Amino acid sequence: MKYHIYTIISFLLFPLVYAEAQELFSSKNNFTRQDTLRGSITPERAWWDLTYYHLDITVNPDEKYISGKNTIQYKVLENSSVMQIDLQPPLKITKAIQNNKELEIKHDGNAHFITLVDVQNQNDINSVDVYYEGHPKEAIRAPWDGGITWTKDKNGNHFIASSCQGLGASVWWPCKDHMYDEVDSMLISVNVPDHLTNISNGRLRSVEQIGDTKTYTWIVKNPINNYGVNINIGDYVNFSEVYDGEGGNLDMNYYVLRYNLEKAKEHFKDAPKMMKAFEHWFGQYPFYADSFKLVEVPYLGMEHQSSVTYGNQYKKGYLGNDWSGTGWGLKFDYIIIHEAGHEWFANNITYKDAADMWIHEAFTCYSESLFLDYYYGKKAASEYVIGLRKNIINDRPIIGIYNVNKEGSGDMYFKGANILHSLRQLIEDDEKWRQILRGLNRTFYHQTVTTKQIEDYISKETGIDLTEYFNQYLRTIKIPTLEYKIENKELKYRWTNIIDKFDMPVQVTINGKEEWLFPKADWKTKTLDTKNATFEIDPNFYINSKKL
Repeated sequence: MKYHIYTIISFLLFPLVYAEAQELFSSKNNFTRQDTLRGSITPERAWWDLTYYHLDITVNPDEKYISGKNTIQYKVLENSSVMQIDLQPPLKITKAIQNNKELEIKHDGNAHFITLVDVQNQNDINSVDVYYEGHPKEAIRAPWDGGITWTKDKNGNHFIASSCQGLGASVWWPCKDHMYDEVDSMLISVNVPDHLTNISNGRLRSVEQIGDTKTYTWIVKNPINNYGVNINIGDYVNFSEVYDGEGGNLDMNYYVLRYNLEKAKEHFKDAPKMMKAFEHWFGQYPFYADSFKLVEVPYLGMEHQSSVTYGNQYKKGYLGNDWSGTGWGLKFDYIIIHEAGHEWFANNITYKDAADMWIHEAFTCYSESLFLDYYYGKKAASEYVIGLRKNIINDRPIIGIYNVNKEGSGDMYFKGANILHSLRQLIEDDEKWRQILRGLNRTFYHQTVTTKQIEDYISKETGIDLTEYFNQYLRTIKIPTLEYKIENKELKYRWTNIIDKFDMPVQVTINGKEEWLFPKADWKTKTLDTKNATFEIDPNFYINSKKL
């Protein structure tokens, strides 16, 4: 998750900080060659398919320096000889080697084009070693600006973490930095001073003492997106539990700073509660083979796959505050619930292009409401998600610009959650809705997807053509407005502020009786039983209304 707000101490700062962070989603109209190289499936990317990484690095905390290599294994899809690898300055690729031959590299900003000497035969599995070193970009306001956070804990021990959503994993390691191609599996070997521990994704395979350092090697058995890969270095201690889940026994491990151990043991009880609720709503946790971890970090947190990072100061809500203003947001730790929700929507189902980031954030923001639904009931869930609407600004569409690594509006969180909540009302069958959410995770298990795939799946499973619904809410900033007037014994109503052919029905209560209206752009008329009819619109629909 790329957060909306910066660390806050006082609730009075909450709206000010939110506005500041919205700048991270600001509109950009002038795109460069670098944007295209980063955001498109270039010819130098298209001909090969990632199969395996071995990221093998040394982290020098005192010098804020990283060095090492990434072994990139791939399957040849088409005969070609030039491979694009991404790495952002000030880091530098020092050499690339295949079959003991050093290769020519042409540098173009963040993109580096390696010319392979050996013939690349279709269907061959080959690998190339890419060596690099340097001082990676330092994250100043992690996780929003991305990079490496270099800090120390209160005992003076180094406390280091990576975060790079949006900016890209190439800010700290060389990779094929486009979301469309996930690596099938990987090893992560990180050498650190031996009084520190590195926690990364997957399961710990080995710890090797090398002089006064240790190398921690983690194995990831499931496909993983680049920004989901992480390093977390500190004076960690561990506690764990085994969760009896839909996929059997799931190892749940927690890595926290030494002096926070007892506090974490109590506070992290939200983690198994999360797992129970989300397996109910979304289906089996997608990464049993890699376990589940919560890892304390010096920033707020991020959805790193099977290594979810946590920095919410052991408070309920978002740093002790409730986005919804209803009180329900203080019933859970926002970072634990939201970031873990991304294991289903972001890490299991992953967007192919940053323009479709709403797939990650809308469903995961909505997962907070579903967590409340599971433990506190449907009314609590509805009040929470409706309360989030006050944060929507409708500055630009939720879907961004394709092929230039540009996401849409930050409204993808709160507006996105309300789009899904309204959709639940249209379906009128909560069990069917639950099966659709589970079906998404089953159908697109460990896959990268497009918005169209998600739209088509939901339309098919609901039996409703949702084309105009999604076009209205995802591709415009127009919020449908139900205009109505009651004269004598007639109710007249219509939609305004809509796209062509938008005809969403809406549930209302007339004289205490619930019923559906089917507005369109033209006025429609309904005969009432009395001149003084009461009229209420179901607040669960994300619309505006205007009484004339």
